Amino acid sequence: MQKRSLGTSGLEVSAIGLGCMGMTAYYGPGKDKTEMKSLLPAAVEQGVTLFDTAEVYGPFVNEEVVGEGLKGVRDQVVLATKFGFDLSGPERVPGAIGLNSRPEHIKQVCEQSLMRLQTDRIDLFYQHRVDPNVPIEDVAGAVKQLIAEGKVKHFGMSEAGVETIRRAHAVQPVTALQSEYSLWWRRIESEVLPVLEELGIGLVPYSPLGRGFLAGALKGTSKLDEKDFRAKLPRFSPEALRANQLLVNVLQQVAERMNATAAQICLAWLLAQKPWIVPIPGTTDLGRLEENLAAASMQLSAEDLQEIEGAAESVAILGERYPENLEQMTGL
Repeated sequence: MQKRSLGTSGLEVSAIGLGCMGMTAYYGPGKDKTEMKSLLPAAVEQGVTLFDTAEVYGPFVNEEVVGEGLKGVRDQVVLATKFGFDLSGPERVPGAIGLNSRPEHIKQVCEQSLMRLQTDRIDLFYQHRVDPNVPIEDVAGAVKQLIAEGKVKHFGMSEAGVETIRRAHAVQPVTALQSEYSLWWRRIESEVLPVLEELGIGLVPYSPLGRGFLAGALKGTSKLDEKDFRAKLPRFSPEALRANQLLVNVLQQVAERMNATAAQICLAWLLAQKPWIVPIPGTTDLGRLEENLAAASMQLSAEDLQEIEGAAESVAILGERYPENLEQMTGL
């Protein structure tokens, strides 16, 4: 597995990481925990070193599974987790409870995440969503203190806008921005990517396969499980699924000509954008993991990239990526 550095931070990780959210929730009922704990070290054997989780995934249980699954190989991996939601209420639902990036809360979340992850340090600690009620300088300052104490190694942000990134970076250098980025959501290209390059910040795209859709995991006639959070997203409404299937069809045609899969085409395209981009596709299947990782060795020519982008741009995507209340939590 090739390695990449996240910006100029010196944090080196596998060119493709593993998003762990779907192991315990969100895409229907959570998977068998024992199987997921076995998949994690198997991913390490395949060369994966970056593993992404968050306290809100579950909540809490995802960090526990990741910590247990990777404890035997802890020094070989980079653990990334996140703070920023208030999970103190009975519902424990992001958005229903709200945001909380107060410095005292950040420190509390850090201690709890360290216990669940069974480790003495968090390699990459992201603010999951920008909290409009807390100055970003205070957030960055709190993480800076945790870094000084050795409990955190690197500071990250998620779905933040350029001015917020600049202000945070001035207090504590930001190692990575995590943001949605894929062939069907490219909004960050115009403003965010140039700022990341200027400041030496890496990009970790989540949902690089369009929450599985671009890989062909869903068909236009698929009916999502009631526990699958995608059922609440406008882009995954029955009407949108039928319309957006056209994009999957054209990507599969391109992939076939390149002797690859649609998932590999999507990931290789992302890797070709910048050398400091590290996508984190999620999967709960070893075969799919191996398929995804093979994209790191693909070499796309300028003509290949032009063909891929032309195919993607030939289809108008129907539906917003989030409902309005969740989109408002982003800074983009």
